[in-house]
Amino acid sequence: MPHSYCGIADEFHVDMHLNTEMDLPSNRDTLLHYFEQLQKQFPSMRNFYNRDRSDYVLEGDKDGGAYSWASVEPRRIGSGHVNPTCLDTVFGHQRIVLQSVPHLLLVSPLDCESLTVTFCFEFNYAGNHHDLLAEAIGVSPGFEGLTSGLGASRLVAFEPSFQIALSDDCRTQARVHIETRTTAYHVRTGEFPDRQLSVCLTVLSYGSLQSEESYVTRFDELVAHGTEILDKQLLEHVLLPLQHAIGIK
Repeated sequence: MPHSYCGIADEFHVDMHLNTEMDLPSNRDTLLHYFEQLQKQFPSMRNFYNRDRSDYVLEGDKDGGAYSWASVEPRRIGSGHVNPTCLDTVFGHQRIVLQSVPHLLLVSPLDCESLTVTFCFEFNYAGNHHDLLAEAIGVSPGFEGLTSGLGASRLVAFEPSFQIALSDDCRTQARVHIETRTTAYHVRTGEFPDRQLSVCLTVLSYGSLQSEESYVTRFDELVAHGTEILDKQLLEHVLLPLQHAIGIK
């Protein structure tokens, strides 16, 4: 059973998106039938609405802080869970979405621009996000002098990110991005509102499916890559150090 990652951050969500090359069906009957079938599988998702005129969303109640959602945009199908207690349930839900789109939304195996799975951890912190991050995970030795040897120099932007290929053809990749929300104004005034610092891992695969593939098998491959990166690298060297640094402030 995969790690639940619960309790590491103030908020945790897992999102899946299937991006298509061609426009998805937009007629009323097709879309309603798709969301009705999802609701039968997941009765707690009962809030249906139109967003930005061409995007449709079905989601659960947000009052408890944990809920699921599904969406259809002109060229993107999405599914996600906020603050899940069990990743097996999350992945099972997203597999059901991917199993249903070929026949309910007529998405051919050829019609895959990309498939992405994102794990995002949100940490609430009322302080300088850049200093916190540098303290928790460190600064590359080549840049340490910029923050310690230039007199009055202060960090006003520190958002490490990297992208790696996970396959020889570079069609399967992983991206890690840390987004801070402390501005130069906050640093200048010394007034730091309580805002979220985000650590996100996205694993993605580009291109049409191969003859032996399904959307579910490709999704499972991405999940395996993502949980391995989280367990072997990000959990110990980024997420837990951030949790600890915030806890002692």
